[in-house]
Amino acid sequence: MAEIQFEHVVKQFPRQASPAVNDLSFTVNDGELLILLGPSGCGKTTALRMIAGLEEPDSGDIRIDGQSVVGMAPKDRDIALVFQQYALYPHLSARNNLLYPLKIQKISKQERQHRIDQTAELLKISHLLDRKPSQLSGGEQQRVALGRAIVRQPRVFLMDEPLSNLDAKLRTHMRTEIKTLQQELRATMAFVTHDQAEAMTMAERIAVMNGGRLQKLATPDEMYKFPANLFVAEFLGSPPMNILPVRQMDGHLSVPGGWSIPEPSRTKAPAELLLGIRPESIRVVAAGTPGAAPASVIVSEPLGSEVIVNVNLGETMVRVRTPPDVRPRPGEIVHLQPDFDGVRLFDKESGANLRS
Repeated sequence: MAEIQFEHVVKQFPRQASPAVNDLSFTVNDGELLILLGPSGCGKTTALRMIAGLEEPDSGDIRIDGQSVVGMAPKDRDIALVFQQYALYPHLSARNNLLYPLKIQKISKQERQHRIDQTAELLKISHLLDRKPSQLSGGEQQRVALGRAIVRQPRVFLMDEPLSNLDAKLRTHMRTEIKTLQQELRATMAFVTHDQAEAMTMAERIAVMNGGRLQKLATPDEMYKFPANLFVAEFLGSPPMNILPVRQMDGHLSVPGGWSIPEPSRTKAPAELLLGIRPESIRVVAAGTPGAAPASVIVSEPLGSEVIVNVNLGETMVRVRTPPDVRPRPGEIVHLQPDFDGVRLFDKESGANLRS
């Protein structure tokens, strides 16, 4: 397999005010599953297409296994691309869809058959090989599309939102299959998605993008616990991180609504701060508990294994993650205690995390 490197890559499309990709630098390690995550228009698909050779950068360099691929034809890059649309040939059977890229590579008939049998067994599609795409379910078509990429044995796998067209249950199943498959093959894989659940469950590392720029590159746990800025904090997490106004008062941070939090001594605080705290870092406690503040319940959202309680803390809506048996009624007053270890501080003007 191979390492992928971006070095100060810029891509500007005509009639767009700002670059689709702006000074992008990161590395996908050999054998790693890295996910490019971000909202529509953030530049993640453009970055993937530049690896594939479907777009060329205006400046900067892209290297695969140490070799620059800028200007190199897609067919010469030894990559396989799996699209959101399965892009199977409708008139060909699953077997012939797998066979087609091998014919182009001019591989012997014996080796072709070996690779097809091996790939079909790996993906558990041996019994589907004689069917055409119209006779396959969405999940089966996705497996065949994956098989067509795997059978080539490329240096790099590129996946552009391959699970977006599947229903929720099948999407969950397929992301487990893709992660397991990637680990078995030890394949270098760059995977684009806007779905944070896919990113958190599948990735070894996540590259969050916004406005064409890389916001942070980190493991899922680090990304979740220490978001680089307000954008990452609010984009990652379901529900997202609560963001509250805060005032600095005599060595403490005062949150409108009642919380008083010790100000971290190592933080060089700017004039205006925002406080971030995840829903699971807030506890519903008994009245009179030290450090707790009263809040009015808006609505409780039972999710089976947990409940998301939406409350008004002062004038700010806050989401709290509670055990399944904690279901306060609308209008009820509950008392909330923050976990200080879960508190993050952000510069209101720049959005930067002051403690990451």
